[in-house]
Amino acid sequence: LIPMAGLIDKEAELARLAKEIQKITNDLPRIESKLNNPSFVDKAPPEVIDKERAKLTELLSSLKNLEQQQEKIRSL
Repeated sequence: LIPMAGLIDKEAELARLAKEIQKITNDLPRIESKLNNPSFVDKAPPEVIDKERAKLTELLSSLKNLEQQQEKIRSL
């Protein structure tokens, strides 16, 4: 493994990660409310619903990954 402590600007990277995490946390409620809305689920074509579900899964995965990166950088 290569030590990362001297290779990155820790504060700048933490700020970048925080910004990405904030964007995802802002997007999640919008998608969740769509998928929890019976009217949307009943009227939207199945492919649109599948697309929104895939987007939600992707955002949750990205959020988890970014939070793990944030913890690793904090521990440097």
